[in-house]
Amino acid sequence: MYRFFFKRVLDIIVSLIALPFVLVISLILSVVIFFNDGGTPFYFAERLGKNGKVFKMYKLRTMKKNMPDLRNPDGSTYNSEDDYRLTSCGKWIRRFSLDELPQVLNVLKGEMSLVGPRPDLPSQEKFYVGNERDKLLVRPGITGYSQAYFRNSISWKERIEFDIFYIQNVSFIMDMKIMLKTATALFQSKNIYNTAVPSPCPTVETVVKG
Repeated sequence: MYRFFFKRVLDIIVSLIALPFVLVISLILSVVIFFNDGGTPFYFAERLGKNGKVFKMYKLRTMKKNMPDLRNPDGSTYNSEDDYRLTSCGKWIRRFSLDELPQVLNVLKGEMSLVGPRPDLPSQEKFYVGNERDKLLVRPGITGYSQAYFRNSISWKERIEFDIFYIQNVSFIMDMKIMLKTATALFQSKNIYNTAVPSPCPTVETVVKG
């Protein structure tokens, strides 16, 4: 019942409560972004949604105008602390994931959930193998299992492994733990960038036991 009904109800209630705060913070940041380089404050990124439907995910812009799209070998977006494409304020905004705040609107529209697998680029769908396509069975989330525990410190394929684990075990308690862990991770400002992947990388079993 939670997965198929109450989860959506919770998404709507929490998003409506958070919306006024999100709008105020987004407005302040959009002014900062505009005066930083004169460009539009918002960015609309195409992402894979539930059942593979492509939607536009709302974000605050953190990169300079007219920058190239850089990808990692696995097709995921390049993310580095010394990325020359980031604006001066963009680095700070990314540090606390404030660029994701507008996605509350995606949640209200039914395109995303508060908690779920982070949405992939449409071009990454061709890299799915085995049961990895199962991550498209649910709405993508503003935060998720991988983001809460590892943020950007593990590879895309390893993130999918945890996404599948989440989908197979989704519950109200797990969602609450993920949101609490996400808040903790943001304040600690750890694992923001994906250029230093741990070796050996943690597995689902070690995280669950931990």
